[in-house]
Amino acid sequence: MTTHSSNCACCNDLLRGYFDRRRFLQLGGAAAITAALPSFAFAASGNYEAMVLGCIDPRLQEPVHRYAARRKLTGKYSQFVIAGAAIGVVAEPFKEWHKAYWDNVTTSVKLHNIKKVIAINHRDCGAAKIAYGDEKVATPQAETETHKAALAEFRKQMKERLPQLGVETGLMAINGRIEMFT
Repeated sequence: MTTHSSNCACCNDLLRGYFDRRRFLQLGGAAAITAALPSFAFAASGNYEAMVLGCIDPRLQEPVHRYAARRKLTGKYSQFVIAGAAIGVVAEPFKEWHKAYWDNVTTSVKLHNIKKVIAINHRDCGAAKIAYGDEKVATPQAETETHKAALAEFRKQMKERLPQLGVETGLMAINGRIEMFT
């Protein structure tokens, strides 16, 4: 049996633990995934379909994701999430946030060459109540009209600032059902 010094790489417990079989498999797996999915691993720039604008409400994260998947946008869109979605971009009470959205969408155009923005507002939105008051969302009809107006303003501002982009807007129910507005 050969005895090596305590700082020898083959005998050092610290290095042996770091380069064990599990670590080897982890590194090998990461390398295999990177090789198999290079578009995901190095996707800082490229040509993507859209930017999806959604609300921060946790109830809507998965429904918006499912909507994008149904549209075959998985891996083909950037995302911007802000309270109220389009309401956060156009409503006066949130004016301090507006610049962040415009900077982000402009960056997405430059980095991802997006072709359109899809804004998805949702029902039972707390930001809509903050921006417009309880009475503007008190009934389903009032709520729909309030969102339609905010989404129309959003489309108007998009066309003024980034006319080369298509704009789609919709109002999503909490269950994920969406009604699109033009």
